[in-house]
Amino acid sequence: MLMKYATRQVAASLAALLLCDYTFVAYDDGLATRLLDILGEDVGLATKKMFGGLAVLLDGNMAVGVYGDDLLVRTNPDQQDMLLAEPGTRPFDMTSRPMKGWIVVEASMCTEDDDLRRWVSHGVAHARSLPPK
Repeated sequence: MLMKYATRQVAASLAALLLCDYTFVAYDDGLATRLLDILGEDVGLATKKMFGGLAVLLDGNMAVGVYGDDLLVRTNPDQQDMLLAEPGTRPFDMTSRPMKGWIVVEASMCTEDDDLRRWVSHGVAHARSLPPK
């Protein structure tokens, strides 16, 4: 009975992997390193593989991440339209339903450390505004 259950679990996991292209997204290690260097030893900092990329959490709330070659930023949903007006940004959309309060910043917009710091500060500010998990 245990083997039959385990086999079904493995089959379900494999099916999920095949249906979700984003699980195979590799992320830019260089951008991840720069991101973690900027955040330093921030209290409550943790990293987790999510969305096929790397997520950076502060007190359990996602702040920023690396998705492919691009930066993923969690923002205050009320600021999303303003931030999406900036060049090289788009809504984060994995399922044809854009996620409110999540934007993707193209890698070309993060080549300078000051630009990366500015985007990271948006994600950190929003994550810090949420209650710890």
